[in-house]
Amino acid sequence: MIKDIFNDKRRKDSITRRRFLKTSSAVVGLSMAPYINCGGNQVGEPMKRPFGRLGFEVTTLGLGGQASIQWTPADVDPVKIILKAFHLGVNYFDTSNVYGPSQMNYGKAFRELDLIPGDIGYDEPRRESFFLTSKTHLRWAKGGYPVEGVRNSTNGNQGSKAIDDLKRSLSLMFGDGQGNYPAGAYLDMILLHNLTSMAEIDVLYEGLESPDPKAEHIGALVALKDYRDGTNLTGLNPKEEKLVRHLGFSGHYSAPVMMEMIQRDKHNLLEGMLVAINANDRLNLSMQNNVIPIAAAKKMGIIAMKVFADGAMYSKDAHWSSEPSHVVRTVGSPDLPSRPLIEYSLSTPGIHTAIIGIGQINEKPQNCQLQQNLSSAQIVAESLSATERKTIEDIAAVVKDGKTNYFQMPEGKLTPPRNPAVDQQMQGSERVVRLSWHTAYAGSEPIKHYEIWRDNQKITQVDHHPQLSKVPFVYEEKLTNRKAHIYKLQSVDMAGTRAQTDQLLLKAI
Repeated sequence: MIKDIFNDKRRKDSITRRRFLKTSSAVVGLSMAPYINCGGNQVGEPMKRPFGRLGFEVTTLGLGGQASIQWTPADVDPVKIILKAFHLGVNYFDTSNVYGPSQMNYGKAFRELDLIPGDIGYDEPRRESFFLTSKTHLRWAKGGYPVEGVRNSTNGNQGSKAIDDLKRSLSLMFGDGQGNYPAGAYLDMILLHNLTSMAEIDVLYEGLESPDPKAEHIGALVALKDYRDGTNLTGLNPKEEKLVRHLGFSGHYSAPVMMEMIQRDKHNLLEGMLVAINANDRLNLSMQNNVIPIAAAKKMGIIAMKVFADGAMYSKDAHWSSEPSHVVRTVGSPDLPSRPLIEYSLSTPGIHTAIIGIGQINEKPQNCQLQQNLSSAQIVAESLSATERKTIEDIAAVVKDGKTNYFQMPEGKLTPPRNPAVDQQMQGSERVVRLSWHTAYAGSEPIKHYEIWRDNQKITQVDHHPQLSKVPFVYEEKLTNRKAHIYKLQSVDMAGTRAQTDQLLLKAI
C-alpha cells in the first residue's frame, strides 16, 4: 500500500483522506489528530516568530490581500474578514496596488478600527501593533526607457511610477482614495513585486550608487529609499517624507532572479522577501534550496505565499485567479487537509510567516477558513523532520500530477559552478593559482560542496554556503612547477548528484 501511494507519483486518481492519514501515521509515526481538517478550533495568543532583522514579532499566519478581499463573491463581506483576522490576533497584513479593491477594503476596516491618523479616536498603539505591507509592480521612479518585460505603468495610469503607488496605497487605506493621505500614515513595508527578469533588476537599481536629482532615469528602489529615510537624494521627495519603514521584494517564478536581486544589494536595503513556497516546490526550480537560504543568511524577514498553489491544490485549475469563481471557499478537502500544507511552508528553514488568502469566514470555527488556517499555523519553526516533510511532498505531488505550481519556473537540475575562471601570478618564486566561481543553482536537493580537480585528480573540496553578494567563491593553491594544467570544478548536492564545468586551461608560465 505504502509503495503504491508514494512511489507512483504520476497516478491520476486522488489519494483519499483516510489513506493519507493511515499512510502518514505508518510512515513517520505522526498522530492522526493534527491532520484532521477541522482540528484545533480556538487559538489563544497566536504564535509569533522574530521577523528577520526588522525588530518585529510576526504571527505565523498573515492575512493575504487576495482571495475574497480582492475577488469578492456577492455573499461575502471582505471587511469582516480583515476585522476577524485582526481580532483573532493576526498581526501581518498583505495587499498590493495590483489587487483591485483590496487596499480600499483595508481602508474600510481601518476606519472601523480607529487607525486613521488625525481622526478623533486614532489609536496609535494599535497601529504600531501590526505590520502592513503593500506592493508595487512598477520598476521606474523617474523617466524610464523601454526595456522588454519592464512595466512603465500600472493601475490604468500611463506614466505612473513607483512612488505614485506608494502614495496610492496610503491614500486608499488611510486617506480619501483620491491621492491624499493624512500626516502620520505609513506602510511598514513596500515590496517590489513579482520580479521575473534580470532586466528588471537593472532598472530597479539604476542610480543607486550616485543618486542625482538631474538624472533622467531613476530606479524604483533608489527613490523608495528616500521615502524610507526621509531624504531627498533623488529630488523625488521634496517634502522629505517618511512614508515606509522597510523595503523588500517578491517573486513567484525565478529563484535565480531573486538571488541576483539580493546579491546586488551592497547596502542591505532589502529587509523583506515574499516568496512562493509549498509542498510541490522541489518539483520545480526550487526556492527552498536556492533563494531562501540567501535571504535567511542576510536576516531578511521572509514571507511564504502560494501555500495552496493559489488554490490549485484544491478545486481551482492551475492558472492565475481573476474572478470570484476562482476563490476557494472550503477548508481543505476530503482528499487533502490544509494543515499539512501550511505546516510544510512554515517549517521550511528561514520562513517567518505565511500569507494565505481567505475565501470565507464562518461563525462555526470548524467551517471557518481563517480560524482553521490560524490553528494550523501554530507550529514551531523547522519542527517537521525531513521524513515528515517528504511525506507531505509525496501527498502533494499527486495533486494535478504535481503540476500545481504554474507560477514557478519548471524543474531545474543541479548546475555546475557558474562563471568559473582560473588565473595565476608569480609571487617571488611561487606560482599562485586562483580559481573563482559563483554559486551553482540547486536542483531538488541542497548543494553540499564544490570539488576542485586538477589534471583529472581531485585536489580539494570547498563547502557550499549561501553566496550573499557578487563576490565569488575563491580557492588558491601554490604550485612548484610552471607547466600547463587542466582544472575542472564540480557541484555536489546532498544526494551525491554532480555537475561539472568545462575544462579550464591554466597555461604554462
